[in-house]
Amino acid sequence: MLVFAISDKGGTGRSVTAMNVVYRHALQGNDACYLDYDLGSPTAGAIFGIGAAARGAREGGLHEYLRGYRAEPLRLDVWAESDREALRARPPGSGRLVLLPGSEGGGELSSVDEEVVRRCAQLFGRLDEEFDLCVVDLSAGRSFTAELVLQATARLAHVPFRWLVFHRWTRQHIIAADGLVTGADGLLDVAARFGHDPDELRDRIRFVRTAVLEPGAAELAGLRDEQRAWLSTCDDELRELARRHGVGRTAMLGRIPLDPVLQWREQLISDEDVLASKIANAETAAAFDDLARKIVDDSAWEGL
Repeated sequence: MLVFAISDKGGTGRSVTAMNVVYRHALQGNDACYLDYDLGSPTAGAIFGIGAAARGAREGGLHEYLRGYRAEPLRLDVWAESDREALRARPPGSGRLVLLPGSEGGGELSSVDEEVVRRCAQLFGRLDEEFDLCVVDLSAGRSFTAELVLQATARLAHVPFRWLVFHRWTRQHIIAADGLVTGADGLLDVAARFGHDPDELRDRIRFVRTAVLEPGAAELAGLRDEQRAWLSTCDDELRELARRHGVGRTAMLGRIPLDPVLQWREQLISDEDVLASKIANAETAAAFDDLARKIVDDSAWEGL
């Protein structure tokens, strides 16, 4: 299964959420792979705790592969390469966890030609055969990289793929997420130009809310009654806005609660962070676990 992670705006928590989902999927016993297609800012290595690739690979990154300078892109085994003690040993029963980093200083693609599309499609096809889940993290907004993967998947009729659109729980993010999918030059519009059926593609798209602050959360215990009432009203308004824009519950695969670890230090949330040091909330880890299961579960996906 290929899953493309995208958002219309930066700062949605798309990358850190997608990486935590890949991590949790591997902990559940599956072979999981993460491709850093945020080519202008390839910092997945930092979130995985791989200091040598914190700003992308110095040699052999995805940029070099797509441009034909390398026969295969560099692969990093997170269990072996991470500098974080909690990630350095592969937990019993877990699957492989592999990062394909972008290239340090590579920059966004300025154009997409036939050879780049061919190499991209070949890579996706090979990885789909090898891994249970491959998450491809794209840069925010409309980009040549998004067009590239739409062209590539149009050639891979035999490969299952899905899209996750990430957005924060705010008015502007809800409107932007809908526009990224249904607006002019949005995913459906561009996909149709490359041979996708827009209706079929729409069925492959679900939304993920990030940094959601529940009105009754413990973090709000110190607020005045008037403030809590105002937040509750805002939440109701956002729910209605999301429904009108097609980003409501019937299209939402998951929601990630606001967590201090994700706010202050974007990283993988390990069980040690929840149970030992207790710096992360159990609800956050549970949300990642749930999303990691739903992302490949046909009944969960189609049941929305």
